[in-house]
Amino acid sequence: MNYFPNIENIRKAAGTISAVADTTPLLDSIRYSKLYNANILLKREDLHRVRSYKIRGAFNKISSLSAQERQKGVVCASAGNHAQGVAFACNHLGIKGTIYMPSVTPKQKVEQTEMFGGDWVTIVLEGDTFDDSSKAALQFCEEHQKVFVHPFNDPKTIEGQATVGLEAIHQSKKTIDYIFVAIGGGGLAAGLCGVFKALSPTTKIIGVEPAGAPSMKTSIENGVNTELVQIDKFVDGAAVQRVGDLTFEICKDYLDAVITVPEGKVCQTILDLYNRDAIVVEPAGALTIAALDQYAKQIEGKNVVCVVSGSNNDITRTAEIKERALLFANLKHYFIVRFPQRPGALKEFVAEILGPTDDITHFEYSKKSSKENAPAVVGIELKKPEDLEPLIARMKENNFFGDYLNNKPDLFQYLV
Repeated sequence: MNYFPNIENIRKAAGTISAVADTTPLLDSIRYSKLYNANILLKREDLHRVRSYKIRGAFNKISSLSAQERQKGVVCASAGNHAQGVAFACNHLGIKGTIYMPSVTPKQKVEQTEMFGGDWVTIVLEGDTFDDSSKAALQFCEEHQKVFVHPFNDPKTIEGQATVGLEAIHQSKKTIDYIFVAIGGGGLAAGLCGVFKALSPTTKIIGVEPAGAPSMKTSIENGVNTELVQIDKFVDGAAVQRVGDLTFEICKDYLDAVITVPEGKVCQTILDLYNRDAIVVEPAGALTIAALDQYAKQIEGKNVVCVVSGSNNDITRTAEIKERALLFANLKHYFIVRFPQRPGALKEFVAEILGPTDDITHFEYSKKSSKENAPAVVGIELKKPEDLEPLIARMKENNFFGDYLNNKPDLFQYLV
C-alpha cells in the first residue's frame, strides 16, 4: 500500500474532467461566518450537472481505459451519486455500463441515474447496503470480464475527486486553515490529502462521518481497516461498512482528525440550509456544515472550507428528515398513554395534561377490551425541551402514563 495521490496526476485529472465538469463555486456563507466568527466558505459540489462531486472520479477513471477495456464495458456499485457520475460518463463516451445500486436507494437517485445513462446503462438493484451491491457487482464483473469502476478505492477515482481541493486552493483569497470533508469510502478525503500536503501543508483536513456509520474513524482507532457489522443507512451517500484499503492507508496518516455527527443533527442542518439559505442538500452534503460546532473554538477567525458534496435528495424523505431533527432536538416524544375507558378521558388529557403549546402529532388507539385502562401510542411535539419533565409528571399524577418510548429503540421502531 504505497500509493499516494501525485499532484501532477491530479492536475492531469483536472484537464481530463474539464470536458464535463465545470469549476464549482467557492461561496462565502454570511450566516455561518457570523455564527462562528470565521470566514466560512462552501465548496458547492452540489452544483455539478449530476449534483455531486462523484462525476470527477468516475469520468477520470473511465476516460483512462484502453479501447479494448471500453469495448468490454464497465461495472460499478453505488448508493446513488457515483452511479450518476458513471452513467453520465458512459453516455458521454459511448461505453456500456452495468450499475448496481442498493435496493433502498432513494427513487430520485435511481431515476436520475437512468436519465444520465440513457440506453448506455443497465441498473440492477441488489442488497440492502452499498457493500451488498459492491459484492454482487464485483462478482458480475469477474464473470463477464468487465472493468470495475470503484467509487473510492482506485487511484484514478481518487485523483479525480482530488480536483475539488485543487480548485478550492486556487479560488480562496487566503490560505485555507481548515477544510471539512465528508467521508463515505474515503476517496474525496484521500484526494484532498494529496492536494493539501503538496500545495498547502498547513491546512488541517477534518474528515466527517455520520455517527451511525463511522467506518473510517473506527478503522483508524483500530489501526486496521475494519468492516462494521451494522450501520445506519440514513446518510446514504456516506454510509459504508468498510472504507477502501487505499483510502484508509492515506487517511490514517494524513487526516488531522475524523469526527462524527449524529444523524439528527444532519437533518436539522438540511432544514436550516433549505429554510435560511435556499440551499438543497442531501444528508451527506450537510455533514461538513453540521460538524462546525465541534470546532467552534478552533476555527474562530480562521479561513474554513466546507465541501458540500451533493444535493441528490428525495423530497419524499422530508417527513423523515423533520422527524429525526425533532427527535435529536428533544422536541418530539412518543409515549404509551393509558387512557381510562370512560367518556371524556381524551378531553381531560388534552385539556389538563398537555401543556398550552404541546401538540399531538401521532395518535394510535383501538378499544379492544373491557379493561379499566387501554393503551394508545401518542406522539407529542414540544416547543421547548424543558417542557418534557413537567408533561411526564402530569401524566403520572393523573394515572395516564404508561411508558416513554424514545429511549427504548426496539420498542420505538416496532410501535412508531
